[in-house]
Amino acid sequence: MDQVEDLNGRREAFAQLFQSGRPVLSLAPMQDITDWPFWRLMARHGGADLYFTEFFRVTPDYVPEKSILRSIVENPTGRPAVAQIIGNDLVAMARVAQALEKHPVAAIDLNLGCPAPVVYRKCAGGGLLRDLPRVDELLGVLRGAVRGAFTVKTRIGFESPAEFDALLEVFARHRLDLLTVHGRTVTEKYGPRVHLDRIAQAVRTLPFPVQANGNVSSAASAMETLEKTGAAGLMIGRGAIRNPWVFSQIRNRLEGREARLPTGREVLGYIAELYEAVCTPGVAEKAQVQKMKKYMNFLGEGLEESEHFLHAIRRCDSRGEFFAICSRHLEHDRPMPLEAATVNRG
Repeated sequence: MDQVEDLNGRREAFAQLFQSGRPVLSLAPMQDITDWPFWRLMARHGGADLYFTEFFRVTPDYVPEKSILRSIVENPTGRPAVAQIIGNDLVAMARVAQALEKHPVAAIDLNLGCPAPVVYRKCAGGGLLRDLPRVDELLGVLRGAVRGAFTVKTRIGFESPAEFDALLEVFARHRLDLLTVHGRTVTEKYGPRVHLDRIAQAVRTLPFPVQANGNVSSAASAMETLEKTGAAGLMIGRGAIRNPWVFSQIRNRLEGREARLPTGREVLGYIAELYEAVCTPGVAEKAQVQKMKKYMNFLGEGLEESEHFLHAIRRCDSRGEFFAICSRHLEHDRPMPLEAATVNRG
């Protein structure tokens, strides 16, 4: 089989994934968090249907990092992997996209949603949404370069949801295989409101599948998002870090079964698994604890005494102190929803 035939087959397989009649569940890309060890851990707990890599930050002389490539070439999930790229150099973006297609990827995904100032100030990620002609040109170049499936992850605008109307017109001009819509603007970051009505607008308007993203953290919020948007899939990021059982819980609800909640001790066990999964041999204990704090910032939002937990965790320096704090809050058999504060899902 030559490469063109192989890529055409991959594109067809990707399309069939969204024609199964059941919403596709994807793990969102989160830089320095959703790496190979985290993918492996998610798969142990039921896992997603589709995994998106951390973004490859493309510049003119860029060579893809081996650490991110590992998620693709040593994919531990048994499910398709999508390679996400971010940048604005047309030639370099096309070159890297074609290089990544030589690896076993299900699709190439363009990041148009990263809200980090260090990214958008360089007119990349969400920053590109301020320049729709450039977005249009970049989509055209990448669609021409990518022989397999080509997808996009976007926010609904840079400053105002009203910008989404013009953005949809740009997307509609290109033969995308999937559009993931994070229902906030760049300036809204991860604020309280998720504009589900705008995701629903994309579903009604566009001729290709649309996936919903934004504060899906439980079976209940997943069902609400699907009902209000009609999306072909759900992308989950922070909710999966907090609750690795969320994918299985959603599947149970979709099949008419109860979504079982984990106990405090099960959550404590997950934290222990996470510590071992992301631990790098030879790294000092204090540095490892510091790395765990990134994950605990998300998980802590779902605990009953969230503020007390996070206050203590952010001040600990040793493994023993870290797990003593976790045990104080989680050594119990009560079921835990692991939901953050209420979000306005308008």
